Parts: sequence; C-alpha cells; structure tokens
Amino acid sequence: MRFLVTIEQDETGYFVVECPALPGCLSQGRTREEALANIREAILLSLETRKAEGLPLDVEVTEVEVVAQTFSL
Repeated sequence: MRFLVTIEQDETGYFVVECPALPGCLSQGRTREEALANIREAILLSLETRKAEGLPLDVEVTEVEVVAQTFSL
C-alpha cells in the first residue's frame, strides 16, 4: 500500500510527518530519513490497530485547488 504523508520541520529542527489518510497517525525524527522510517512504522501499527478494532483501513484523501485572491484594505 502507498500512503501520502506531509513533512514539516518544526521550530526545534525535528521533522514531523503525518499520514492524512489515517487520522492521528503521525511521527517525527531528527532527519527526514528517520522521520520517514518512523512514519512507516506508525502506519503499520495504525493499520494493525484499525483492523483489530474493525475500523476502515483509511479515509478518503483528495486534492482541491484553491485560487488565491488579493484583498485590498
């Protein structure tokens, strides 16, 4: 299975990774590589838990386009 993840670097320098298709599934690491390895493990654990609880294995995630408008005050 493939899952999209978001990656952000926080104010302490850690990389925070979240899987939008699995609510509450997030992890972090000192490097991007460590954070990605950690989120892989978190995703596997989340899938195991969701399966054991009879929950859907993921939720729908889609992209939307937003056109920015300039506003004058």
